[in-house]
Amino acid sequence: VCHICSMYVTQNLTNNGGKHVGGKYYHMVDDLRSFKLSDPDVGQLRCLLYGPISAGKSSFINSVNNVFQSRTTSGALVAIDGGFSFTTTVSCSRSGEKRLPFAFNDVMGLEQNKNGLHPDDIINALKGHLPEGYENPSLSDKTHCLVSIVSADKISRMPEDVIAKMKNIRAEASKLNIPQVVVMTMPDKACELVNKDVKRIYYSKAIKEKLGLPMNCILPVKNYHEEGMLDNDMDILILNAMTQIMNFANDYLWNLQQHANQKNKKY
Repeated sequence: VCHICSMYVTQNLTNNGGKHVGGKYYHMVDDLRSFKLSDPDVGQLRCLLYGPISAGKSSFINSVNNVFQSRTTSGALVAIDGGFSFTTTVSCSRSGEKRLPFAFNDVMGLEQNKNGLHPDDIINALKGHLPEGYENPSLSDKTHCLVSIVSADKISRMPEDVIAKMKNIRAEASKLNIPQVVVMTMPDKACELVNKDVKRIYYSKAIKEKLGLPMNCILPVKNYHEEGMLDNDMDILILNAMTQIMNFANDYLWNLQQHANQKNKKY
């Protein structure tokens, strides 16, 4: 085991019977395509993606699109090298002609000092105040799940002020009862075992310690970057992450609906 992996919990991607989980691929895709929202008036579950620069936010959006379109895509522009944030616009995910039951809000990366997006802008986006001009956002416009994108190979070198910004955003999301997850990208760059075999994926204890999230909210994926063809093992990780995100977001909608029903009964 490489020395970096001592920071992580390794998991081999097999089910209880020893059969590779790749057999679940089509079932997972169909379940997500036909996902039923707790509130039918909300057209899509809206996921807000944020994190440090070069963490793989746009690559994650493209990777999700790859899985649902069964081909490589490039809907969200991706920065080739590190540096200042590349992503500056809000993007939504669609699958061919049929709209998926979820959408992504992709924002600029968090940077040191006063560079990059200000945390207050992300907090406003949580409430549905996006650059599209929504003055009175509906539930459909608001964020239903906050998704932190963090690169596994840069966790130990993440600047303290960036961590502080992320914790500030998380605290505001908690006040709004918005569910939160971390999508951990680039595990192959942090661990040689994963680089050789993506099925030897792991969950980062370092992320848990730095950001204060439970392990079941840390979702490891390997994004598509330079691959010319789709890979079943990579797809399973992406589908697993999206299933967890969708379930959390839908639970949030259900809780809001229950609260509204109880409030209406009082009157």
